[in-house]
Amino acid sequence: MTGTGLGIGEVARRTGLSIDALRFYEREGLLVGPVDRDAGGRRRYRPLDVEWLGICVRLRESGMPLADLRRFAGLVRQGPGNEAERLRLLDAHRRRVDEQIRALEECRSLIAWKTAVYADHLARGEATGLWDPTA
Repeated sequence: MTGTGLGIGEVARRTGLSIDALRFYEREGLLVGPVDRDAGGRRRYRPLDVEWLGICVRLRESGMPLADLRRFAGLVRQGPGNEAERLRLLDAHRRRVDEQIRALEECRSLIAWKTAVYADHLARGEATGLWDPTA
C-alpha cells in the first residue's frame, strides 16, 4: 500500500491506544489482518483496522483477558464457520461483566447508604453514632 490509510499516530489518537500499545496489539496477533506498510515501511491502517481496534479496546476495558482476546481475533481471522465458538467466548465474557456490574451495584448501594448516614449526622451537627476507631 502506498500513501493510503492512516498513520500510527492518527490511529493512536482515534483509538486512545498509545503507539506502543498499537505495536503490541500487532505483535500479539490481536488484529484481524496484517497492517499494510508504505514504501518507507511505516504502518498504514485501514478503516477496518481502526474499527476492530475500537472493539479490542472495549473488550480489554471490560476486563477480557488477553488470551481470550487473542483467541477471538484468531477466530475472526479464520473467517466464517466458527461463529458459534465466537459467540461462546463473547457470551462467557458478557456473563463475567454482568457479575462485575452486579458486584459494583452492591458496592454503590453500600456507599450511598453510608453517605446518607454521614450527611444526616453532619446536618444535625453531631458525630454520635459514627464509627470512631480511636474510641
